[in-house]
Amino acid sequence: MKLDDIDRLLIKLLCSDARMPVNELSRQVGLSGPSTSERIRKLQDSGIISRFTVDLDLEALGYPLQAIVRIKPRPGNMHIVEDMILNEPGFLDCDKVTGDDCFVTRLALKSIADLDPVLLPFHERAETNTAIIKSSPLRGRVPV
Repeated sequence: MKLDDIDRLLIKLLCSDARMPVNELSRQVGLSGPSTSERIRKLQDSGIISRFTVDLDLEALGYPLQAIVRIKPRPGNMHIVEDMILNEPGFLDCDKVTGDDCFVTRLALKSIADLDPVLLPFHERAETNTAIIKSSPLRGRVPV
């Protein structure tokens, strides 16, 4: 699907507020309500919009700390380590990457004391490198 400026604006608006009413969206993009709804449907049908979601305040949920954890499985442990990551609910994101590490993850923590209990089971199967996140000046930018 070829995107025009109106499609790009709709995407940006929906990324900032996925629950924005169609009448407000249509007002901001300069189209009628039915035309706006049709464009949103086409963006969904083409797979450009795959879902509508919420942005949670992790600190308000009791997770004031986050960490980036790079994980390098020991030989023969790649799939086991991946399953361990998938089964640990504290991991929010996980990317398989090239380079020295195989996984780069984001971990939500209630306190720094929660870090060792999460990571200790990994140590017999992988090397880990952890950085506590101080702030996130840029998150979720839309590249359109």
